[in-house]
Formats: sequence, C-alpha cells, structure tokens
Amino acid sequence: MHTAFFLLLGSALARFLMRHPGEPRTPWIIALSISLALLYVLGPVIGARPTAPRRLIWLTLVVAVWVVLVLLAPSFAWCAVPLFYTGLRTLPPRAALLLVAVLTAFVVVAQLQLAGRFDPNLLLAPTAWAAVATAVFLYMQRQAARQRTLIDDLIRTRRELAATERREGTLAERQRISMEIHDTLAQGLSSQQMLLQAADRLWDTDPAKARTHIRTAESITERGLAEARRFVHDLAPADLADGGSLDEALRTLAARTAQDADLAVRFHAEGTPAPLPDRTRSALLRIAQGALANVTEHARATTAALTLTHLDDQVVLDVADDGRGFTPTEQPPASGPGPGPGSGPARRGHGLPAIRARARQLGGTLTIESAPGEGTVLSVSIPLSPRETP
Repeated sequence: MHTAFFLLLGSALARFLMRHPGEPRTPWIIALSISLALLYVLGPVIGARPTAPRRLIWLTLVVAVWVVLVLLAPSFAWCAVPLFYTGLRTLPPRAALLLVAVLTAFVVVAQLQLAGRFDPNLLLAPTAWAAVATAVFLYMQRQAARQRTLIDDLIRTRRELAATERREGTLAERQRISMEIHDTLAQGLSSQQMLLQAADRLWDTDPAKARTHIRTAESITERGLAEARRFVHDLAPADLADGGSLDEALRTLAARTAQDADLAVRFHAEGTPAPLPDRTRSALLRIAQGALANVTEHARATTAALTLTHLDDQVVLDVADDGRGFTPTEQPPASGPGPGPGSGPARRGHGLPAIRARARQLGGTLTIESAPGEGTVLSVSIPLSPRETP
C-alpha cells in the first residue's frame, strides 16, 4: 500500500508537469507533493497507538495537504486510495467511514472537473470502489480479530492442557512412589517392628531366640537399604537385578518370607517361562511382596503359596493362604483402611489398591476369592502383547 501511494503521487506529479509546464502554481504543486511524501513517511516513524493524539494530528496533516493538492491539481485525487486504508487503520470505525466518504467526495469532484462534463460513471465508480474497499477491509479486520481471539484461546487451552498433564503426571508419580514405598520400605519396617517386639519379649527368658530375631531384623534392614538405594535411582527391584528371572525372584521371595516370618511359603511355576518386559516383572514381584506382607501381618496363616503360570497370551500370579479369610464384598476402599480385621490382601489400607493399580497399569485384572475361615486366593492376570510372547 505504501508503494502504491508513492507511485500514484509520482505519476500525478509527472502528469501535471507534462500537461502544465511553466504555470505559476507549479512550484506550489512540487512543494506540496514533497511535503505530502515526507508526511506520509513520518507515519510509521511516529509509532504511536492508532488513536493517539500524535497519530491523529499526523493523519489530519496528510489529508489537509492532499486536499490542497487536489484543489490545485485534480489529478492527485487517486492518491486517496492508500489514504482510505490509512484512515481505516488509524481511526475508529465511524470516524474512518466519515473520512472515506469525504475522500471519495473529493475524488468524484476532481474527476468531474477533469472531464469537464457530468458523467454518471465518474460519480458512481469511485463511490462503489470506496464502498467495496471499505467493506473488504472491515471484514478482514473482523476476521483478523476472530483469528487473534482463536489463537489466544488455543494458547490458553494449550497451557491449561499442559498444566493438567503436569498435575496428572505428578499424581501418577506420587501414586507410583507411594506404592513403591509401601511394597518395600514400609513392609520391611513393619517386619522389623514385629521382630524387635518379639525379641524384647524374649530377651530375659530366651536370649538366644531374641538374638535370632534381631539378626533377622538386621538382614531385613540391609535388604530394605538396598531397595531404598535402587528406588532412589529408579532401578528395578533388587531381586531382579543383573537380569534375574521372575521365577527366581519369586522363589527367593518365598524362601526369605518363610525365614523371616516363620511362615511356610512355597513357590511353584507352571508353563513354559517366556521373556517378560521389565515393567511386568517388576510389577508382579511388587504385587507378590505386598500380598505376602499382608498375609504375614494380618491373615494369621500358617502356610502360603505363590504360583506363577505362563500362558501363551498372559501371565498369572496367584497368592494363596490358609488364614482366617474374609468376605470379598467387604474389601476396603482405595482411600482408607477396611472396616475390620480379615485376611491379608483385603485388610490393608494401601495394599489392595496398590495391587489393583499395578495390575491396571499393565492392562491386567485382579481377582480375589475368600470366605471367613477359609483363607484367601489373590489372582493377578497380566496380558501379553504379541511382541512379548515367545
């Protein structure tokens, strides 16, 4: 638009000099043309807001010089075309429309003066062109405003989505950490507490047995410290370190639980072992740890069994005990402890929700079968994708 203005101004000045050489008004025309060009150049330099006083003064001076030029030489009338858009960008809508009407009137008068006679085309053509140009500009301005609003909404929505994802990520990480702490550190501390309490009771009557309990608590502390260090570094469970298989880790867990808790625990594997993803191995080991810890602390069981079944499309972990059992419909909610005593897996405030959450994260299911006085069977089934099956 700036280029068009200077081309129109230059062509109008050249036309005047070619058709009216040596006239007295020629110096004025040249001086006013140079003044109009300089004033037009000052527009971007001012750089104020569109409705600022300096901007209005500048536009008034530009229009005033142009009006004088048109009165002296009608051929300068078509310089009004760029001034239409300058006024529409600078003024509020109503004032801009008034300015466009005034400029159009001067263009019509100038064209009729040049023609020397009345011509309806010279009256209607500039008016129609000004109306169309103004309508197109105002429409594009509204579209640009809508696009800016849409972009602002998209940016705000993206920020809200990012904040929501951060919150969800924080909650998921918090849940993961709470499950890790529950299945490792909390369970170890609970076992140590029971062993130390037993050692305190036997300290005077059976010092040898008390020292055995203390040594067992010490070994649990050592394992808990190793788990804590691996947990801090976000590593796999210690029993799965160095590429150990899940079967071996569960067998080691069963033997250690039997030694620490005075509970007969046996492990049995069925099916052909298949390579499992690290997440699946870690989750199943943590589930077994949590379930056995609950059996030890709450089920009052004498025996427990771990069974790992390898199938073509899934792997299944069963944890069974001969404890006092419970009614499965009385399982506690995920946010708090249960209503009363019962068997291990269902009577922990965090144990059962943690097991269910670990299974759900891998697309698996948790099933519990139990009845009062008949023990409990906890079964977790984890599906395997085709690339994870042999």
